[in-house]
Amino acid sequence: MSSALSNNIRRLRFEHGEMTQQKLADIAGVTRQTIIAVEQGKYTPSLTLAFKISAAFNLRVEDVFLFEPGQTQLKP
Repeated sequence: MSSALSNNIRRLRFEHGEMTQQKLADIAGVTRQTIIAVEQGKYTPSLTLAFKISAAFNLRVEDVFLFEPGQTQLKP
């Protein structure tokens, strides 16, 4: 089953005083490279990191990250 996880991090950073990737990384406790990879959709964050990033914007996880399930369904 394939699925896609996208995010609004870039837009949210600019809406929050043009927050830099480094500032977000410092808040979330990760490297700037991690934020870059998450923002570009090249790295799926852990649940903990997703919550930390969301908290940096005072938003819920589902307001920052968008899960788009694949077409395949699990068989019973």
